[in-house]
Amino acid sequence: MSQLIVYHYAKCGTCRKAIKWLEEHHHELKLIPIVEEPPTAEELTKWIELSGLELKKLFNTSGEVYKSMALKDKLPAMSREEQIKLLASNGKLIKRPVVTDGQKVTVGFREHEYEMIWA
Repeated sequence: MSQLIVYHYAKCGTCRKAIKWLEEHHHELKLIPIVEEPPTAEELTKWIELSGLELKKLFNTSGEVYKSMALKDKLPAMSREEQIKLLASNGKLIKRPVVTDGQKVTVGFREHEYEMIWA
């Protein structure tokens, strides 16, 4: 199988489930700690294009940082570029795990989605 890059947070149960699933399906993984090494604005822009997701789907809306910054109220007034820069500035704002092979991208872990894309 191909090598996948996985942006993850070690204390995140969802990330651990996703990594376990990918390993069980014989993928070689390059694990990148998303908090210590957040993706750049350029990488985030590419992920949005490749995933087909709306930009707001990349935000970790259940996270403490998102809530403490009151982003639910602030994001609608921000430009796309401002939102991407904000995501790139703090890995805890990004929904995780993010898995990519350079051609496809998934955000979060839903087993049925992984079956279709990474199996």
